[in-house]
Parts: sequence; C-alpha cells; structure tokens
Amino acid sequence: MEDYAAALGYVRSRAEIDPRRIALWGTSFSGGHALVMAAQDPDVACVIAQCPGLDGHEAMEMAFRRSGLDLRIIAHAQRDLVRSWLGLSPHKIPVVGKPGEVALLTTPDAMAAFERLAPADYVNEACARIAIRGDKYRPVQQAHSVRCPTLLQVCEEDDLAPIQAVDRAAEILGDLAQVKRYPIGHFAIYSPEYFTISVNDQIAFLSKHI
Repeated sequence: MEDYAAALGYVRSRAEIDPRRIALWGTSFSGGHALVMAAQDPDVACVIAQCPGLDGHEAMEMAFRRSGLDLRIIAHAQRDLVRSWLGLSPHKIPVVGKPGEVALLTTPDAMAAFERLAPADYVNEACARIAIRGDKYRPVQQAHSVRCPTLLQVCEEDDLAPIQAVDRAAEILGDLAQVKRYPIGHFAIYSPEYFTISVNDQIAFLSKHI
C-alpha cells in the first residue's frame, strides 16, 4: 500500500501527467490493494482489479477446504511472527510450490504458471507470517468507500481468490462496477489467449473512463 501511495504521489508531481486521469491496476493479491487505495484516495479516476483477492478470510477457508490444515505452514508462520516481534530478520518460505510442498501457493496450476511467467532471477520466497495474518486482510470491506468506476475481472474457476467476494464488491459498488467473467482458473488469465482478452477489456474500460 505504501508503494501504491508513493507511485501516485510521484505521477501526480509530473507536469506532463494529468492528475485527474490516473487509474489504478492490480492483479490477484494486488487487485485488492488497488481497491483499498481507491477507497482511501477519492481522486483516483478508475480501478482495474484482475482476478482480485478481496477477502483473505474466505481465501483461507477455501485453502483449508482444498488441502486441510497444514501444521508445517502454521509452524513456519509462527516462527516468522515471533522473529518479527524480536526485531530479527524474517523467516521466509517459498511463494509457490508443488502440491504437498511447504509453500504459500500449492494449487496444481501454480508452479507451472510461475515457471512460465517468472523471470530467471525471481526469488521464490515470502515472509511466512502472511499464512496466519492474511485472513485479516479483507479489501471487500472497503468497497463502500470507492467512488470511481471499477472493472472487476473474474476467473469463474478461481481456486485462490474467492469469486463470491468479488460479487459482493460488485453489489456494493453498484453502477460503478463493471464485471467481466472468464471461464478459467486463476492463472489462466495470464496465458496468451486470455491475456489478450483481458487486456482488450481493460483498454475498452480505460478508453471510456480516462
């Protein structure tokens, strides 16, 4: 969120940029960030949230139904949290892994997507504490404060970002929301076919609102 705020502050300081025509874009976890920032900043022109994570609590419940409670992840998360209290360096685990491995994302399509999309120097790690703190991050609860047009792009077979939270956000936003649905899973929106479809929908939305 600090990065989004810093980026907004920078582009608004540029003489060649119209500060009234700035859109926020986010995908997956950062799709929630874009919505939260728009709720906090009334001068944002519009928002694009692609397969957005809008409810960490529901995402955790979805993960539990899919894989059960992984005590290994909980142990890593608690270790990282305690280290943060003591002012020590973070304890990290992989962001993505194969099903059954210790990682934050272990759905069958996650590893294949990261192998295809991540650059060679990508560091596959994150602070483990998010595994027990992410459920408290619920951007959908701030949707009522958003006052700008918002494109919500929904992967209907998403098994990471609960689509019912996106539907609730759309209901709260009312006429400000435009919803586009795609018959795919979470990572397929980055595949060549649906990447093109998604981006074309985004371009049409931006052309209308900025």
